[in-house]
Parts: sequence; C-alpha cells; structure tokens
Amino acid sequence: MAEQDSSQEKTEEPTPRRLQKARDEGQVPRSKELGTTMVLVMGAAGLLMFGPFMSERIAAMAKHSFSFDRDTAFDTGMMTSYLDASALEAAIALAPWLVVVLIAAFAGPLLVGGWLFSGKAITPKLDRLNPLSGLKRMFSANSLVELFKAWAKVLVVGTVAWLTLMFFFQDAMRIQYENTESAIDHAVTIIIWSVLALCASTALIAIVDVPWQIYSFTKKMRMSMQEIKDEYKETEGKPEVKSKVRQLQREVAQRRMMADVPEADVVITNPTHYSVALRYDAGASAAPVLLAKGSDRVALKIREIAKENNVPQMQAPPLARALFTHTKVGDEIPEGLYVAVAQVLAYIYQMDQFAKGKGPKPERKPDMPIPRDLRVDPDPS
Repeated sequence: MAEQDSSQEKTEEPTPRRLQKARDEGQVPRSKELGTTMVLVMGAAGLLMFGPFMSERIAAMAKHSFSFDRDTAFDTGMMTSYLDASALEAAIALAPWLVVVLIAAFAGPLLVGGWLFSGKAITPKLDRLNPLSGLKRMFSANSLVELFKAWAKVLVVGTVAWLTLMFFFQDAMRIQYENTESAIDHAVTIIIWSVLALCASTALIAIVDVPWQIYSFTKKMRMSMQEIKDEYKETEGKPEVKSKVRQLQREVAQRRMMADVPEADVVITNPTHYSVALRYDAGASAAPVLLAKGSDRVALKIREIAKENNVPQMQAPPLARALFTHTKVGDEIPEGLYVAVAQVLAYIYQMDQFAKGKGPKPERKPDMPIPRDLRVDPDPS
C-alpha cells in the first residue's frame, strides 16, 4: 500500500497538454497585486502627466458654467445647454487620464497568465457552497499567504507614507507663506508625488507575489507518473488500437493500389520477391508512374491481377529491385531509371505488335542499365 501511495505523489512537472487543458478551464497564474499596482501607479503617473491639462480644462469649465447673466439663469433651455457643454468639457479633460488607467487595467493580466477568455471560469460550482470546503480554504496555505500579504501591504505602505511625509514636510510647511494660486499648485504637486510614491510601494508586494503565484500554480498542476501515463494513452491511443488502425490503413491503401494494377502498361517482376506495376501517359506525366508495388504475397497478388487483365509482365530482377526501393506508389520513377524503363516499354510494344502480326519479333531483351547509385543487392534469402 505504501508503494502505491508513493507512486501517486504529484512530483512531475505538468505536461503542455495539462497546462492547455487548465487554461481552457480558466486556470492560469494570476497576481491581483500586480494588476492593482499597475492601475495605481499608472493612474498616479497619469495625474502627474495630465494634471495641468486637466486642471486648466476643469477651471475653464467651472468659469464658463458660473459666468452667465440674469436672463440666462431663468432660461431652462440655456441651463441644459450649459450642462451638456460642461459634461463634454469634463469628458475631454478626463479622457487622457482614463485612457492611461484603462491601458494599465488591460496590460496587468498580460504580464502574468496572458489574455484568457473562458466560459468555464465563470460557471457556478456547487462545491463552493460546501461549508467544509470553505473552512478548508480558509485555513489553507494560500489563505495564510494572503493574510501575510495583507499585513505586509499595511507595513510597507505605512512605512512609505511616513518616509514621504518626512520628505515633503518642509515643503508643506512653506505653503502657508505663499500666495493662494502658488500654494494650490504647490500643494497639488506634493499630493500627486505622494500618491505616486504610495502607489509605487505596492510594487514591492507585487515583486514577491508574482513568483509565488507562478510557483503555486505550477505546484498545483504537478502530475503523478500514473497521470502522465494515462494522458499519454489518451493522446497517443492504446498500442493495440493504434496497431489495428495502421493495419486497416494498410489494407485500404493496398486495395486502392490493387485496383490500379489493371491500368498498368507493364508489370516488372523479380520474379519471386518483388513486383512493380508501371504506367506511362505522355499527356499526364513527364515520366512513367509507379501504380503498385509489393513483395512476396503482395507481389504474387499483383502478378495474378495483371494476368487476369492481360497486363504484360516482364522479368527484370535488378530493375524491379531498384524501382521497388527508390519509388513510392503514385510517384514518377527516378531519372536514373528512365533509359531502363523506356527499353522495357519499347520491348513490350514490339512484342505486342509482333503478336498482332504488325511487326517482327524482337531479337533479344533490352540491356536495362541501372546506375550504380540506384542498384540494390539481391535479398540473401
């Protein structure tokens, strides 16, 4: 029993198929801290960049909204017009900052986990309503990490806030001696820089959280050796099933090949081990095409079909071996065998003319030269 349990330990790294399946189900490493940090930092940076523009437009909007005469104040149509103009002006003032925040909100998930659209992630799960499962999640390692992060955020942000206050303390004290307009600008600058510093402090938490989320997700996805074996069987199929499929594929291909033998111009044999069927159609191909080939029983079957359909046969062992070895079914013969095959076809044509009484009998069989690089030694058996 102990050996069985140890074999089920999830010690192996997740396979690509396991990770893809988890992704399809909406499970990817995510860091909430990273997304929050991106939005806060970019939002504060956006205020720093577009603050003057926004303040000018909003000030102009306020000045326009409250600058009207008595008649305009009692004209309800004009008030609506003023409201529409103010809303448009506010939208224009806030648009650059909102675009920056929107980009940050969408860019955050890209950094860890990437984009993910999965309907399974939002499917209700009844097991989440189980109180025992809820208690288990509350006291899990992940919950302890989240509690630690919450305390860490309070500590880090509090420390950065204190340091920022100390840094800007003298500047803040000098505001009371400035005129109103300068004091407002100075105060806004201090506030924005302070907010940016506080937001940036959350980056420290994100730097720790991102590796932890990736490690936690990878650990959760780990597999046992048995799971890897089962996945391999599901992906590749059982050996006996694959063998049966390959056998059926061979049988289908062989039947298709045998059906083409009656269309051949000649069948060249070994004569006992190999048979190859050739056809030459000058209008369809530049060279003869191998319609069928086989050894032993398949070779015998090719010869039987050729005999039944009056397809000429010729014994040429070296050429048969070369064609069988160097040519696939449906392909044109190699260029080095053009001369040998042309001599065979010419000889078959002369024999056909002789049988019909239209020509003399060929004196001898052709030489059928085989290039050295295409020669195949005879089977020792």
